[in-house]
Amino acid sequence: MSNPFHPAPFPMVAILRGLTPEEAPMVGRVLFNAGFRMLEVPLNRPGAIEAMRRLVDMAPDDALVGAGTVLKVSDVNAVKDAGGRLIVSPHCAEDVISHAATNGMIALPGVATPTEAFRALQAGAHGLKLFPAEMIPPAAVKAILSILPAGTPLFPVGGINPQNMAGYVAAGATGFGIGGQLYQPGVEETALTRSAQAFVAAREKLLQGA
Repeated sequence: MSNPFHPAPFPMVAILRGLTPEEAPMVGRVLFNAGFRMLEVPLNRPGAIEAMRRLVDMAPDDALVGAGTVLKVSDVNAVKDAGGRLIVSPHCAEDVISHAATNGMIALPGVATPTEAFRALQAGAHGLKLFPAEMIPPAAVKAILSILPAGTPLFPVGGINPQNMAGYVAAGATGFGIGGQLYQPGVEETALTRSAQAFVAAREKLLQGA
């Protein structure tokens, strides 16, 4: 399975829950400048599509911008119409996955069990979001990985911070989804810059040991 996620290895998805259109330019600038290349704006907050659209407009050519909490096929269509290419869900919805893949978008559905993982891959998922990671420790990641097709991208999401990334990578995780530890609505630019740099530094340390 080819890996469409950037930058590889160990890509990080910035989960920007509650991002407003007004805040999007600052947040996008900080994260792109820090080295993030995958941004998702969860759809379960007002203004999500417009905030995502503004990120799309400013994104570098190698960036993947899209939406999270994508629950319905109609959500996929709305994201595509706004220029988004990344479809992230909290669950394994095969119709959402297959519709995204058919439309040339990158599907990263949420799974927590081997059954869900195989259903997602059969539907066309490009990678798997292991969620919530608080319930899926590194030992469980290693066990799940052992039965999946070689090269399946695995992204623990939930409670990820710069200190616990190494344990997941040692177990076989290939990327991360990072939410509240990175971004909170209304965050000041200096605080966001500091958080983004901490995650990028943790990734650099992982690269040195790879």
